[in-house]
Amino acid sequence: MDDKVVTMDDQIVSELTIPENVAKELLLVSNSSSLETALDKLIELSKERGGRLDLSSKNVVTTVLHLCHSLSSISYRNLLLLSLKVLRNLCAGEIRNQNDFLQQRGVEIVLDVIMSVGLSPDPDCMIIRVGLQLLGNYSVGGGERQCDVWYQLFPHKFLKIARVRNQEICDPLCMVIYTCCDGTDGLLTDLCSQQGLPILFEILRTALAVGLKEVWLKLLLSKLCIEGSHISSIFFKLHSYPSVENNGVVAHVADQFVIEQPYLLSILSEILNERVEHIVVSHDFARSIFGILKSASGVVDFSIRGKSDLPVGSAPIDVLGYSLTIMRDICASDHLSSSKEESSRDVVDVLVSSGLIEFLLNLLRDLEPPTTIRKAMKQDQIKEGTIPSSFRCCPYQGFRRDIVAILGNCAYRRRHVQDEIRDKNGILLLLQQCVIDEDNPFLREWGIWCVRNLLEGNAENQGAITDLELQGTVDVPELVRLGLRVEVDPVTRRTKLVNSS
Repeated sequence: MDDKVVTMDDQIVSELTIPENVAKELLLVSNSSSLETALDKLIELSKERGGRLDLSSKNVVTTVLHLCHSLSSISYRNLLLLSLKVLRNLCAGEIRNQNDFLQQRGVEIVLDVIMSVGLSPDPDCMIIRVGLQLLGNYSVGGGERQCDVWYQLFPHKFLKIARVRNQEICDPLCMVIYTCCDGTDGLLTDLCSQQGLPILFEILRTALAVGLKEVWLKLLLSKLCIEGSHISSIFFKLHSYPSVENNGVVAHVADQFVIEQPYLLSILSEILNERVEHIVVSHDFARSIFGILKSASGVVDFSIRGKSDLPVGSAPIDVLGYSLTIMRDICASDHLSSSKEESSRDVVDVLVSSGLIEFLLNLLRDLEPPTTIRKAMKQDQIKEGTIPSSFRCCPYQGFRRDIVAILGNCAYRRRHVQDEIRDKNGILLLLQQCVIDEDNPFLREWGIWCVRNLLEGNAENQGAITDLELQGTVDVPELVRLGLRVEVDPVTRRTKLVNSS
């Protein structure tokens, strides 16, 4: 190795010790007079597919890796960053460059830069980010490239990077993990093992801290939780994972739910809402979310009426609410099954057979009447803002609406669901939801949608409404247009709908 003076933007940096052939090759291939200019030009050339292909025949990957190896010190941060950008671009979809990266032990060299320069006492987020983007582009090549990255980072280096609370790092880290695990079930199993789960937990904590909900995080969580079978292990073990955020002191939480749990559900809810017609929902995911919903309903305090929509800042209430929104979207359409074994059963049927309809009807039946009906009732019997002991409140604005939405989606063109709701005396209860409710935006619209689905093609349900008897009632304009009136029981003060004709 010979000492060589290399110019960088007209500044002489004699301290650099670079193999003479490395500097010459880079200057020659880029037609440049300084190393920094050479790297800048290579970055631009490698942005285009044709440029990447052309450079693959000129040994540029090997040369730049040798440069990184000789400069692996924080003193040469700018040259290292430029070198990583060149390699990142060269490995984007160009198989020959990826092969050269593999043969030259590129992962080892790049990790040395990330760990020694990027993860110094004051982390260099740009070095780490570009290094991770490079590893992600390389692992997209599949096969041995995925394993090359995975087994050099898993679990300890992944975990160390995941603990850097920075948005610019978290998303490319998710990219690397996702591209490594894509199509390799064994690596997915590793990720959800005792060694791998702490990586996911730290990613979630970082994402929560920085407000990250980017595409790679969503793709990773979708693969693990919605399409896969790992939601329960991830969700419930989040509760027992120790917190080290308090000046390095390990502390275990005692609450029923921790803030990372509703945050995880909020991301999964967004994924389903954005891709409801295209995503593959596993039966295990659907059953697990139902189980989480039941767990949350057992610890939420229903005596206090919620004043805001999700998130409200209470972990149990937010878990309850996001579980409902996930269920709403799961039940919104027919989904592809995630395996041949599941293809014979619709995911909604799996939930219905698990007792979903009865559970939701009971939740709805225990709630106080909607605001429109409460205001129509005598003020000396039910004062606005006070709760009779027999009623529960909506813990967040939209709780009632979300229950009705799930029932309406389940009943859509499913005769057995329509019949079950009738058999469980749910028709009158759901008719009562066709009103405006200040605590539940769009309740009326969801209520009408639900009733429509209950009646469509079902003569028995239509007959059940026709047979309603008119007694003492309260006028509600929205229901009058449907030919219905609200009846208030003089003893229990509970309400139901009757036919006004």
